[in-house]
Amino acid sequence: MSSNPFTRTPSQDERAAASKVTDSCAFKAGFSGVAGYGIGLVFGLVLSGIEFSSPVDTSASTKQQIKTVFRDMGTKSLSSAKNFAIMAAIYSGSECMIESYRAKNDIYNSIAAGCVTGGTLAVKTGPRGMAMGCAGFAAFSAAIDWYMHKDD
Repeated sequence: MSSNPFTRTPSQDERAAASKVTDSCAFKAGFSGVAGYGIGLVFGLVLSGIEFSSPVDTSASTKQQIKTVFRDMGTKSLSSAKNFAIMAAIYSGSECMIESYRAKNDIYNSIAAGCVTGGTLAVKTGPRGMAMGCAGFAAFSAAIDWYMHKDD
C-alpha cells in the first residue's frame, strides 16, 4: 500500500495555531457575520417574494415588470442580509468576549450579549430605545438559550 504524497498530517504546532485562530473572538464574529449574511440573503429573498410592496407599472412591458420585481427582491434581500450579518457579528463577538472575561459558559453570557446587541442596534433611537432594545434582545436570547439547553 503506497501513501499519497499530497496528504500529510498537520503537526501539533500547526493544529495549535489553527485552534488559536478559530477560537478567537474576531474569527467567531467574522464567521458569524458571513453566515448571518447568507441566512439573511435567503430569508430576505423568501420574504420579499411573499410581500411585494412596490407598485408595478401596468403600462410597462411584461419584461420590464419582471425586471422591476427582481430588482425589488434583490434590494430587500441585500438589506436583510446586511442586517443579519451585523446582528450576528455583534452578538457572537460580544458573547465570546463576555464568555472569555467571565471564564464561564452559561445563560448569563447569552443574556448579556443579547443586551449588548439590542442596545447597539438601537443606538440611533436614544437611551430609552437602547434600553428597550437591550431588554428585548436579552429576553429573546435567554428564551432561545433556555430552549436550546433545556435537556442538558
